[in-house]
Amino acid sequence: MENISNVVKLESIKSFQSTISKSEKALASMTQKGANTTLLNKRLKAIYIGLAILENVWNKKTHHYTLEDLAEARDVLTGLFPSIENTYVKSKAGSPQRTLLERRIKALELAVQAIDDFADE
Repeated sequence: MENISNVVKLESIKSFQSTISKSEKALASMTQKGANTTLLNKRLKAIYIGLAILENVWNKKTHHYTLEDLAEARDVLTGLFPSIENTYVKSKAGSPQRTLLERRIKALELAVQAIDDFADE
């Protein structure tokens, strides 16, 4: 995790922040409509943990998550890869959507790696 450029670090943190913002808006909308929000709540928690672990590794920010929380978040985050990669394959080369998806995939990969490194300590 040491050889990550500052640009990639910044893009990864922004990607998580963007995903959190979009997920929170979707959650509010779904709650208002009375839809089942269990899956989204689980994903949102994992995304919060992913961001927290990256900020912990790169910016020395503390987090309050347990190893159990980290393990659960890792499972949820890795479960997001197939759908994101599927959307990526369908996106146009050079499109803003593809760039966003590339950054999201990289951010998720780094968060999973950071969780693995943290669990191995």
